[in-house]
Amino acid sequence: MRAEAREHISLRGWITSVCSILAVIACGEFEPAAAQEVDDCLMCHEDRALTKIRDGREVSLFVDRPKYKASIHGEMACIDCHADLAGAEFPHAENLAPVDCGQCHDDIAALYDGSLHGQAVRAGAKLAPRCRDCHGAHDILSHTDPNSNVVKFNIPFMCGRCHKEGTEVSETYDIPQDSILDHYSESIHGVGLFQQGLIVTAVCTDCHTAHNVLPHTDPKSSIHRDRVAATCQQCHGRIQQVHRKIISGELWEKEPNKIPVCVDCHSPHEIRRVLYEEGMADADCLKCHGDKNLTADRNGERVSMYVDVENIRHSVHRQTACAQCHTGATRSHERPCATVVERVDCSICHSEMAAQYVTSTHGVLADRGDPDAPQCVDCHGDHAIKGRRDPQSSTYPTRVPDLCGQCHRQGAKAAERYKGGLTDIVENYHESIHGKGLLQSGLVVTAMCTDCHTAHHVLPRTDTASSVHHDNIPETCARCHHGIYEEFRTSIHSREINKTEKTLPTCSDCHQSHTIKRADMDVFRFEIMDQCGRCHEDVTESYFETFHGKVSKLGYAAAAKCYDCHGAHNILPPGEPHSTLARDNIVATCGKCHPGSHRQFAGYLTHATHHDKDKYPFLFYTFWFMTALLTGTFILAGTHTLLWLPRSFQAMKKNRHLREEAKGRYHYQRFKPLYRRLHFLVIISFLGLAVTGMTLKFSYLGWAQWISGMLGGFESAGYIHRICAVITFFYFFAHIFDLIRTKVKERKSWKEMLLGVNSMTFNRKDWQDFKGTLKWFVGAGPRPSYGRWTYWEKFDYFAVFWGVAVIGTTGLMLWFPEFFTRFLPGWFINVATIVHSDEALLATGFIFTVHFFNTHFRPDKSPMDPVIVTGRIPLEELKEDRPEEYRELLQSRDIKKHLVEPLPESMVRGMKIFGAIALLIGLSLIVLIIYAEIFGYR
Repeated sequence: MRAEAREHISLRGWITSVCSILAVIACGEFEPAAAQEVDDCLMCHEDRALTKIRDGREVSLFVDRPKYKASIHGEMACIDCHADLAGAEFPHAENLAPVDCGQCHDDIAALYDGSLHGQAVRAGAKLAPRCRDCHGAHDILSHTDPNSNVVKFNIPFMCGRCHKEGTEVSETYDIPQDSILDHYSESIHGVGLFQQGLIVTAVCTDCHTAHNVLPHTDPKSSIHRDRVAATCQQCHGRIQQVHRKIISGELWEKEPNKIPVCVDCHSPHEIRRVLYEEGMADADCLKCHGDKNLTADRNGERVSMYVDVENIRHSVHRQTACAQCHTGATRSHERPCATVVERVDCSICHSEMAAQYVTSTHGVLADRGDPDAPQCVDCHGDHAIKGRRDPQSSTYPTRVPDLCGQCHRQGAKAAERYKGGLTDIVENYHESIHGKGLLQSGLVVTAMCTDCHTAHHVLPRTDTASSVHHDNIPETCARCHHGIYEEFRTSIHSREINKTEKTLPTCSDCHQSHTIKRADMDVFRFEIMDQCGRCHEDVTESYFETFHGKVSKLGYAAAAKCYDCHGAHNILPPGEPHSTLARDNIVATCGKCHPGSHRQFAGYLTHATHHDKDKYPFLFYTFWFMTALLTGTFILAGTHTLLWLPRSFQAMKKNRHLREEAKGRYHYQRFKPLYRRLHFLVIISFLGLAVTGMTLKFSYLGWAQWISGMLGGFESAGYIHRICAVITFFYFFAHIFDLIRTKVKERKSWKEMLLGVNSMTFNRKDWQDFKGTLKWFVGAGPRPSYGRWTYWEKFDYFAVFWGVAVIGTTGLMLWFPEFFTRFLPGWFINVATIVHSDEALLATGFIFTVHFFNTHFRPDKSPMDPVIVTGRIPLEELKEDRPEEYRELLQSRDIKKHLVEPLPESMVRGMKIFGAIALLIGLSLIVLIIYAEIFGYR
């Protein structure tokens, strides 16, 4: 996209230029001639869109006329510098020879050629500075002009473009000094220039020269050991006289080679003011302060004034004299420090840090005289200060959390004063990924308190200047996570891209601050959904209606979360070509979890909801069709059950008496062993499917999450669900096979099998029995004479066929979506989800209420009808319950073939226990479903 844009801009610039030339020709004002005047050149080069590609990078060929005219070369013609264009005609060659500044500045060019920079240019180093890098190109100003790149005040910044810490030059080349620009700004030279505006103070070019920069090892270099003194004497003219107090005067004449050069004492780039007052040596101070018993009264408290010389010798200030910190001493006094009345002012040397501290929260409190305000010595110590890279230093990275914790730990003075919502700040940091990396793994590059809050400029997050202010957090985190920051800058959450007035999320909104976790931890993957939901509430709600969202609610961390699809730091609208959800990228995005992903599969509607009629009408109508089917079924079946209930109570006493009389007598074998075994598989598989399926459907409720956890989590529940689905297909096809085998064995036609007297197919007698049953329910007729199969049993039987066809087919689609979307559109998976879910709810509700009542919970059958597990029914009960079947058996004289002894009581008891457990599970699940539909439906 960007490459195309560059080509478009370059082409547009070229077309504009050509059109301008043609216009001039058309007006008769142009004849093919040499381009000699500035105006001729600017006909093209005054176009801001004019660009070209140089070294794989787009560069502008625009020349700003006002700036050029105001430059030191403003009166010169273009061809004075671009000499190879003298006599050239329009349009000139695209690639021109580099401008040779030595045509006019031959003396400077000669110096530059022999310099370190000039040698690098000849060697082809791409980072080597040319004339234009320092002076500019078409906007060169005099070195005395305040706006010039090379005016004295701007020199450190100009040199710092390459030589400050972190630049490509500093990382490519082995430069002996580090943090050059930072150190210079804190030196006496830097303070003189930047704080006091003394343009006579030394800058980079005063010591290194402007055009003849050489390494310090080169004898011709201005900073070679033999030349340093002469270089310094350009400003410091009385070096010998000033240093006679330090260096014996004889050495200047007799042994000059023993005299240390300037940089031996005054480190380059870090030169500070030095105090050389006689009679104020450290040894003089330690005559008193080396006494361990020396004390003083301070605010009514006796404090030790002892100074351990060993601490000083190993401190970062070991070369700093006492009087340099404890200013105000008078050497003429017997005790010079008697006149020291001011506290140590660290800003004498550390002006930049002091300036930051003064405006910080700590500094403001200290300025008010707040006793809780931390000052320099509270963090750094006094006479035993170590450098921050010294492992023994209180400011060494691994010690910083505990250092800050002295005040900010829960219960400490700063924590007590803090009124915000964060608690256990230091303790939480210790358990965070940053804290563990620093304190457990010893990674000293890991973020600590000062990396985020800064060391000396701590401000509350409500302050716009604070490093932890909401708008500044990305830049703060970028100090370590630069690559991620570059991604974030181009995302829809970046202020650079999104111009909304709404608050946009930054790093701390997703990763938090002191409790930051690894992004690959399960707990983070679950938390991120809630984090995104704070802003994207509607989208998050629809996410939790999908399979991904439901299994996430059940604790399945591997399911796709927001950032798996949308990206983490590079989130873009789906219409953007670089978005992970763009048409050209979405298949690969889905493929991260679904290796068989393809174009139609990616057509699955990830956030579609059946509540949105306008946007997803096919889902809306599918849902309401299934809802109508479920509601209608329960209304009809529920009415049938309620009407039956009074009649069942009337028959309860009689049926109980029949069962008592039948004890020890022959039973009629109603079901053969195969049917009982298949029904056992039905019970096991249906319970497994119902329990695991309903936990997924109602995953947002606590009971569903608890059951899923008891089953070993969603992944285990998913395996159980699929195993039960395989069992369902097995018993279904086993039954079909048995029907075919029976047909062959009994030599019946399909018509006899399907329309015979004892067929499971609905017939006219079922319709008559249904009408007769309703009349019997309301007392308008006798109880019908039921045969082998009643109409409600046939309904249950065909419900299995319907369930396998509907639930089974849609279940396979959800199990193998990549396969089925090869010939079905992706949105069909959304439809299959609704159908599968609601049909399963209908089946579960119907079996555990209507079927349980018809078979077991009718008062006349209570507490359980064991016929399906035992296969036997007392003969007297058969006569009463199914008189038509009993009559047919007598007429066919086959009844004796079906009479069997009753099963042992212990076996029957075991079967009843199994049945009771199944019934209890089913009833419990019904209670939970009713609770979910009434109180927790989403």
